[in-house]
Amino acid sequence: MTKVSISGLGMTAFGKHEDRSLKALLMDACVEALKEANFPKIDAVYIGNFMSGSLGNQEILGAIVANDLGLGPIPTVKVEGACASGGIAFRQAYLNVLNGVYEHVLVAGVEKMKHASTEETTRAINAAMDNDSNEKNAGLTFPGFFGNLANRYFYETGASKKHLAMVALKNREYALGNPLAQFKKPTSIEEIMSARMITEPLGLFDCSPTTDGAAAIVLSKGENGVVVRSSAQASGTTQMQESVELLSIPAIRESANKAYELAGLGPNDIDVVELHDCFSMTEVLAIEELGFFDKGRGWEAVEQGLTKHGGKVPVNTSGGLLSKGHPIGATGLAQIYQVVSQLRGTSCNQVDNARIGLAQNLGGTGAYSTVHIFEKVGS
Repeated sequence: MTKVSISGLGMTAFGKHEDRSLKALLMDACVEALKEANFPKIDAVYIGNFMSGSLGNQEILGAIVANDLGLGPIPTVKVEGACASGGIAFRQAYLNVLNGVYEHVLVAGVEKMKHASTEETTRAINAAMDNDSNEKNAGLTFPGFFGNLANRYFYETGASKKHLAMVALKNREYALGNPLAQFKKPTSIEEIMSARMITEPLGLFDCSPTTDGAAAIVLSKGENGVVVRSSAQASGTTQMQESVELLSIPAIRESANKAYELAGLGPNDIDVVELHDCFSMTEVLAIEELGFFDKGRGWEAVEQGLTKHGGKVPVNTSGGLLSKGHPIGATGLAQIYQVVSQLRGTSCNQVDNARIGLAQNLGGTGAYSTVHIFEKVGS
């Protein structure tokens, strides 16, 4: 069976890049990844992006990359899946290498958001909701959606706002050790708890920021260093009112179960995780849906430190979306960058003896989820 390896990684710092265009950020990450892979002959390019058209009036990103890097008349494509755009782009690239269509593929993600106003960015992000739904017409936003989930979670469990603050604090503490992270200022539970409210009960630190940045990966045929054990994707409801169970995100659970099945592994085999903490509440739900902790008990795992170094499974050692930053189209690739670096033993906040890692990328209110599992091969 064909094996697929990660042969190159590249990533810009995340944050505000006033002096760098979206194209420049994208090129920086791609060149870094290609250089690390020793500049193989690239057969195709996949770009994950959500808002380059609406916020930057720039499309055709795949063709731009191929042209400016001199890759020739190869096929290219931009992939849009809201916040899961990067994860979906990676999956499409992986499947084409796995199935023998290509030998080397460049996959990258990029977003430039900091130049736009809050109103412009919110409008663009809300394109990931169903425009014909009563919820969208009533003014529901993503903070509002996950705020509703948090309030219901508090009602059904023993969790409180303090547990969400513990998630945000953990991820900020990890970001302090990540030179590419957006936020590197220390904080405290007290500061997080008293921060400006965005939507009850989510405060400023509970919500991922707008971010500029790019990440890139070269996928190659063969077994060398870190291999992709499995890749899975699932879809879910696009409206809160259609949820069978409000505190469940079925797309995460389904994509995880399929990825575990394909890899022949389970949650207990995973050594390190990067998951989609667009809000602190999302991380609590995700660690449950991924099977690391029982439903309704994720808050207890956070309280007991089980998602940190020395716990059951370190989660978001990059700082996560909350503190590493969330340049939407790049996020799925940045997660993979961190997991692969962990398995190589070259990561910030290194986890000892990490051999198997998982990356989970979410889009919309649960409309998309991808899960990828990676393994270090050899010594």
